[in-house]
Amino acid sequence: MKMLSIRINDIPLQVPEGTTILDAAKAVNVKIPTLCHMNLKDFGIVNQSASCRVCVVEVEGRAPLAPACSELCTDGMVIRTDNLRAISARRTAVELLLSNHPFDCLLCPKNLECELQALAQELGIREIRYAGEKMDHPKDTSSYALVKDPNKCVMCRRCETMCNTVQTCGILSAVNRGFNVFVGPAFNLDMVDTSCTFCGQCVAVCPTAALTEVNNTDKVWDHLADPKKHVVVQVAPAVRVAIGEEFGMDPGTITTGKLVSALRALHFDAIFDTDFGADLTIMEEASELIHRIQNGGVLPMLTSCCPAWVKFFEHQFPDMLDIPSTCKSPQIMLGAIIKTYYAEKMGLKPEDIVVVSVMPCLAKKAEAARPELTKDDNNNVDIVITTRELALMLKEAGVNFAGLPESQFDHLLGESTGASVIFGTTGGVIEAAVRTAYDWITGETLEKVDFQQLRGLEGIRSATVKVGDMNLRIGIAHGLGNARKLLEDIRDGISQFDAIEIMACPGGCIGGGGQPYHHGDMDIIKKRQAAIYQEDRGKVLRKSHDNPYIKQLYDEYLGKPNSHKAHELLHTHYIPKEKI
Repeated sequence: MKMLSIRINDIPLQVPEGTTILDAAKAVNVKIPTLCHMNLKDFGIVNQSASCRVCVVEVEGRAPLAPACSELCTDGMVIRTDNLRAISARRTAVELLLSNHPFDCLLCPKNLECELQALAQELGIREIRYAGEKMDHPKDTSSYALVKDPNKCVMCRRCETMCNTVQTCGILSAVNRGFNVFVGPAFNLDMVDTSCTFCGQCVAVCPTAALTEVNNTDKVWDHLADPKKHVVVQVAPAVRVAIGEEFGMDPGTITTGKLVSALRALHFDAIFDTDFGADLTIMEEASELIHRIQNGGVLPMLTSCCPAWVKFFEHQFPDMLDIPSTCKSPQIMLGAIIKTYYAEKMGLKPEDIVVVSVMPCLAKKAEAARPELTKDDNNNVDIVITTRELALMLKEAGVNFAGLPESQFDHLLGESTGASVIFGTTGGVIEAAVRTAYDWITGETLEKVDFQQLRGLEGIRSATVKVGDMNLRIGIAHGLGNARKLLEDIRDGISQFDAIEIMACPGGCIGGGGQPYHHGDMDIIKKRQAAIYQEDRGKVLRKSHDNPYIKQLYDEYLGKPNSHKAHELLHTHYIPKEKI
């Protein structure tokens, strides 16, 4: 590779051809502020929108300033990032953005998390020198998952890149022209009327509060204060390896015990683990896969735990709705069991039980309201809050999270295996299914339960697992753009698999749209993933069908996997949806 000799602020260095000024500056610890820039190299995408002009620098011999995020280095280039001209231009760019931005920082959902706010602080902006008319567009609160406030859009177009290029949903683009331009759906439709999957990746990358999650914390507080309600909480596996970041703990810190103690401090009546629902999912999903294989059913079978992925294939691949598993997701399965089996055990009326889910995902909010996932017109899950929302509640309550002791989930629906923990990362669901399917197909006990060939962070992966006399062909994808490629290859006959796992978010649930903001730092995702596998290794039981409380549930209530009662409570159907 050709190397180029350049100078940045009098520092000589050599960089490979094709390096941007921004990346070259990082190599010598020279900080250049950015706003629209995202690091998407791990997705094979070079983001060079350069729309905000916050990263401009001076290049010797050129009159106009250059955007560092998109300008490529050339041999002999001399760059100044620290002179008055560059600094003033950056400050002016941010001042112009602020001149058209609402001044409600104290009430804003992104207060102290807002990158525009941080830039103003970093650049020493203490007054807005430009006054004028401000945008006045209605806020879109049409969905259960996210809120879109066009008045806080700074046209960085990060959400557009994530939605169109990474996730390939094609929902967001520039609306209007000139002063009134903002990013939104075509014809400025309400988000609920589009093909949006509510994956929340647009929210994860939005630097302001133009896109945020629907905040359900007030609803939770109200129910906790209601003595007539029995409020149950369940927690997804990815939450326990990320929530610590909200309290100054290192990424990937396993906080399972502290998390349970924190929920007790909020006075929930029962604290259950969504991992139990994941073990239950494997019982049904592995049974369904084996039945399809042994009875000439439709293959490949696709996992159906991710609601954003479910909505994606309903809109984008309605001709393939016979492929996905009919299993509900773990949170919905557990909600259904809480409202039936648990209610009967405790002598409670289902209508008096409030099920709260703590999820790493915005799509789970929309999933809980889907009519296909209800029972007798009652939601199986009543309220969904994200990891960030739970952290907010704990801060409101003054809970010293880092100093909490370790506690255990409540029994009955709180016990889980290592197989359920790995649901939190890409490849985990299918690995958990294989652990159980192996035992059931061969009639033998699988001793080596770690399937390394199913692990990793490559966007699309494939592997063959030997199960008795059968070679089980498995495909894995995370990120909806990768899911599209995989499904198109299947449709075109290019790829053939027996089972496929797909998760909508980068890294799976650990990179969900409701997790603490990672700002594109894949090292954080890797640390969360490593913690998930560490939690799995620390479990005494690592196969879902070995969970004694799962066995008890089937013995006492469900009968056997894929029974009539199991189908009634734990399975669903899909609906072809228009692509908008």
